[in-house]
Amino acid sequence: MTRALDPEVATAVFEAVKAFLPAAPEHPLGCCRQRVPDRVCFRGLLIRLVTGSSWVDIEALMDHVVSDTTLRARRDEWIDAEVFDRLVEHALGAYDRIIGLDLDDVAIDGSLHKAPAGGEGTGPNPTDRAKSGWKWSLAVEGNGIPVAWAIDGANRNDIRLLEPTLNDLAAAGLDLDVGTVHLDRGYDYPKIRNQLKRRGFNELEIQKRGTKPQPGEPHRLTLGLRWIVEAANSWWSNYGQLRRNTDRKNRHRHTACCLATTILITARLIDYQHRWSPS
Repeated sequence: MTRALDPEVATAVFEAVKAFLPAAPEHPLGCCRQRVPDRVCFRGLLIRLVTGSSWVDIEALMDHVVSDTTLRARRDEWIDAEVFDRLVEHALGAYDRIIGLDLDDVAIDGSLHKAPAGGEGTGPNPTDRAKSGWKWSLAVEGNGIPVAWAIDGANRNDIRLLEPTLNDLAAAGLDLDVGTVHLDRGYDYPKIRNQLKRRGFNELEIQKRGTKPQPGEPHRLTLGLRWIVEAANSWWSNYGQLRRNTDRKNRHRHTACCLATTILITARLIDYQHRWSPS
């Protein structure tokens, strides 16, 4: 269950957002109507993230206190100001200071999802009768916190998304602290091992191809520490905007990933703060 609409979590995230918001533009004639408060627009973004509803439906859910046009415009204004990238960077830094990122083990895997509106960064989904879909490749640390990701069309192989995922990890300055990289059998190729070792990842735990149980054989749990990225993929999939995405631009999907990650980290920090409180 997502906690994006939990008042304590939503308030904490917005307090962080406020530090990165650009100055409100002024009307050249000074005669425009009053600007909708940022807090109201931020709640609209959270509702879209959780439900995946259309902007028109979100306007109705919010009793028409803000228009769908204003919500989209405010989102794009904040994207142009890099609010969401700075927000997730701030959240990761706070988590590392207070709890500590566990980079001794990092797991990476891809996940396919629907994108019925098509658009940039989508492609035929091989697991959904070639319907339009998108994919994310996610890297998580030992406690399941997303630390890097890449997005592309559903027809893009996981191997092709590995490099941009590692680039995102390096951009965050976390690659040098990684201990063991955990991958599933889809990455079990010499070129992938060489690719990872060239980047300084010498400790690899890659499931061997051909280890899948045959029909009639008893099932053996072979996830290893990759379960942490499977859990994170499932958690991201709880969000309607990510599970069935109707955005048509990659930057809008990336924004949703940033917001979802910040919510996860914020909820973890709040729980950590309350860890000694009586239930």
